[in-house]
Amino acid sequence: MKITKEVKIALVGIVALITLFFGLNYLKGLNLFAIDSKYYLAFDDISGLSASSPIYADGYKVGVVKKINYDYAKSGSILVEVGIDPQLRIPKGSSAEIVSDLLGNVRVNLLLANNPRERMEVGQTINGMINGGAMSQLKDMVPAIEKMLPKLDSIMASLNTLLADPAIAQSLHNVQAITSNLTTTTAEANRLVAQLNNQVPGMMSKTNGVLDNTTTLTATLNEKVASVDVAATMAKIDQTLANVNQITEQMSSREGSLGLLMNDPSLYNNLNATMLSADSLLVNLRQHPKRYVHFSVFGKKDK
Repeated sequence: MKITKEVKIALVGIVALITLFFGLNYLKGLNLFAIDSKYYLAFDDISGLSASSPIYADGYKVGVVKKINYDYAKSGSILVEVGIDPQLRIPKGSSAEIVSDLLGNVRVNLLLANNPRERMEVGQTINGMINGGAMSQLKDMVPAIEKMLPKLDSIMASLNTLLADPAIAQSLHNVQAITSNLTTTTAEANRLVAQLNNQVPGMMSKTNGVLDNTTTLTATLNEKVASVDVAATMAKIDQTLANVNQITEQMSSREGSLGLLMNDPSLYNNLNATMLSADSLLVNLRQHPKRYVHFSVFGKKDK
């Protein structure tokens, strides 16, 4: 049987359509020959979720979205049919969330509950919610940013007014002059440091000479100190202290003239009385000298 040209073209077209169908589904992440478990996710808002969107559990892709069913009779009730890897055991109490990134990519995260004893049966419905992620945080920041805009405008206006002030330009000119002066000063300092570096070897030689002299003087002093008879000197000092102690004890005792003079009050009183008598005698002698001295040119008269 001879196959006509038209039949060949038709067969090629059919094969091409089949290949295109399976290729598009493969690119979407839908594997028509894969065996998976069917579950349903219930959302009030799917936030742009579409068929072939990936499903992750703990960061690992475990399935894709198969179909989305919108209940027109009950507003806000959306049932999403998903295909999950049959090896995944979904514990009871698990939930799902829709996450969107900054590029607009949407995916579903399964939040697995910590319930190893009970698991959900295939075909059951998992409650879902929306997690705005970074976009939600950005939306929360928008009111605060709107409140800040008038303040930013005021700050910019004040900054423009400040920059338009001629004093700012003059200050910048002064800063430039100060910078040039600092540059000149730095160059002078570098030159001075270079001169000091040239003089350092001579200064170091002089310092070494002084240190040598100091070392020699120290050695001489040590020799003189070593030649001193420290033991004899300390013996003389001890003897002197013993003599001082002996004199102190004699002064404190009532034996001897010095001890009696310092400790006997009667001797002090007698000495004091004698001094008073002598003083009275001298006063009387000055007042009545003729009572005590008789002087005559012609000799002594007979009484």
